[in-house]
This record gives sequence, structure tokens and C-alpha cells, in this order.
Amino acid sequence: MALDYAALRAAYQEHFAGQPRVFRAPGRVNLIGEHTDYNEGYVFPVAMDREVCFCVRPRDDRRIRLVALDLERAEEEFSLDALAWTPAGYWTNYVKAMAKAFEEAGYPCCGFEGVVAGDVPIAGGVSSSSAFTVAAATAFERLAGIDVDENQLILLTQVAENSATGLRGGIMDQFTARRGKRDHALLIDCRSMEYELVPMPPVTIVVIDTKRPRELATTAYNIRRAEGEEGAAVVARTVPGVKALRDVTSAQLEARRGDMLDTVYKRSRHVVTENARVLECVKVLKAGDLRGLGQLVTESHVSLRDDYKVSCDELDVVVALAWDTPGVYGARMVGAGFGGCAIALCDEAAVPALQARIAAEYPRRCGLTAEVYATRAGNGAGEVG
Repeated sequence: MALDYAALRAAYQEHFAGQPRVFRAPGRVNLIGEHTDYNEGYVFPVAMDREVCFCVRPRDDRRIRLVALDLERAEEEFSLDALAWTPAGYWTNYVKAMAKAFEEAGYPCCGFEGVVAGDVPIAGGVSSSSAFTVAAATAFERLAGIDVDENQLILLTQVAENSATGLRGGIMDQFTARRGKRDHALLIDCRSMEYELVPMPPVTIVVIDTKRPRELATTAYNIRRAEGEEGAAVVARTVPGVKALRDVTSAQLEARRGDMLDTVYKRSRHVVTENARVLECVKVLKAGDLRGLGQLVTESHVSLRDDYKVSCDELDVVVALAWDTPGVYGARMVGAGFGGCAIALCDEAAVPALQARIAAEYPRRCGLTAEVYATRAGNGAGEVG
């Protein structure tokens, strides 16, 4: 599924003159590997077939003028020479932060004007903020003729997004938005930035947006990152070479359990076991073992719920409903947690039954109406021809 690019260009003509170019970047669904990226571990996401698009043309000055079609046509204009942040999370902060990251790295940007639109659910755990940031980066890159190494560009988008949100997020979302490939998942080593494209078997990815705002409490997220760093530091006192939880085995963690707070142990246990699940997931996916894949995905949710404590009642309800639906191999929450989305991996024929079950049960149990839709692995960022 893609945005209607003709309609996007028509909306541009309502506000601006000239011929625009369209730059896009997708959201992402992480099959498995949650909260492992900032612990220098492994993740296994796919780029979605939902995206954010910048329909823009360059300006001769250094001003940015944008209209957000999804936000009641909110409009803002600012200068690249006076990048004043608005309250945290405001949509143009991502553009400002991206320009700042490029220019501080020695890559001058040019001004541009146009419209922005997307169909990636906002605050839903499928990385709408990264899609927005990477789409902005792609626009700056192509319009200004910025020649930058791909990995460096991804790191710059991470810097920009972290600056705009105040979160110490990892590299997975930006990496996937740039390097995703249709009908493939990405095994990403978040330390080395090496990756492998793994073909997807015939399994349908269903996204379940709980519509509970992902009040991602910046503090809660950053505290968990600090707890992981503390767990790694405790193990490193007796195990040479440990720089992050990525380097820790379950046996090593258990050996030092008595030397750390129980919360630090549980957070660390999630990361250590989740890294192992990612690598096992790649094996079962290559073998076409969809039931094995589903079991690993389900175990991931249990670990996120019980050890990492980033789930919530709404996520647990929709995941349990998915588990009980015939044709579903596995389900789990995705993203940072505290609300947002879950995913279910299932046969295509099971999608209507899953949608009907959630439509009937979720409002009764949680007082909210979920959005449930199927997605597929799509391509990473680029320019629309």
C-alpha cells in the first residue's frame, strides 16, 4: 500500500508553484528483537508498505516552508540559520534536527518548500518518527546533492531523531527505513551495522494498533537503557570484553545475579534472551518453520511483559486474542511499549477472523477500538519516480 502520489502532487499545487519531487521513507515492523538495538545487539525488522512522503521543491534561499496535510494542514516556515525548537515531539523539530545534524557533520543543506503526508500510524510503535526523519533526510540529501556514506547517513538520522524526541533510541528504525527491501526482513547487527537480507516466507504480518497513546515516558525508556548498561557493567567486572549486554550470555548473567538489583537483572535477562531469540528466529525463518517463528515471537512478548515491563493491559489483551485465533502462529507487542501496536504472524486466510475477534472483544474489555491491518515487507527510502 502506498500513498496516492498524484493526490499528493495536487495538494502541493494548492499551496505552491513549480514542479515538486517526492521523497519517501517507510515505517517499520520489528519481527523480533525489541530493546536490543541500544544494547548493541541484534534486531530483525521489515520495512512496512506504509510511508511518509515529502512532496517538495528546492528554494534559492535557506528557508523551509512545509504544510502537514495530516495535521489539518498545519503550516510552518523557518530558516536553516535560526533553528529554534518548538515543544518536544513537534513535527517540524524532526526536519530542524535533521538539518542541524547534516550541517554539523559538514554537509550544507538547502531550503525547500512543499507538503508532507503519511499513512504510518503516529505513536503506534511502528516508527512514524523515524519514517518522518528519514524522509526529511532523503529530501535534504537529494535536493542539496549531499554525498554521504550510507551508514553515516543512518547514524545522522539517529542523532537527529534522538535530538527531536529527547529519547536515547537505537539505530534499528532509521536503518530499516533506509535499507529495507520488499519481501525481505533485515537481520541487523546494531554494533557493527552489518546486515543480512532474509527472504520472507508466505506469512502475513498483521498490525494491531491499540489506539492507546504510547505515552512513552521519556524517563521510563531512558531508565531501561540505563538499567541495561548497569547490568552489563556488573558482568564486565569479572568477564573481560563485555562492553554491552550484547556480549553477555545467560550463564554469565545468572552467575552475577546476586550482585545486581532484581530490576536490573530482569531487564538484562530480557535483552540477553531476546538477542538469542533473534538469531534463532533467522534460522527457523530460513527453514520455513512458521510455527517455530511464532513460538519465538510469543516468547518475546512474555519477556517484554514480565521482565522488561513495557507492555500494558491493552497490548496484553490484543496479543492474547491473537494467540487464541486459529491460523495465528504468534503475536507480541512491538516498539518501545507503554501502548501503541502489536503484531500477529498468521496465514492470510486467518486475517478476517482475527480482525473480527478483536473488533468484538477489545472494545468490551478495554473501552477502545483498535485498528487492525495487514502489511508486507516493503522497500526503504528513496525518490518516487
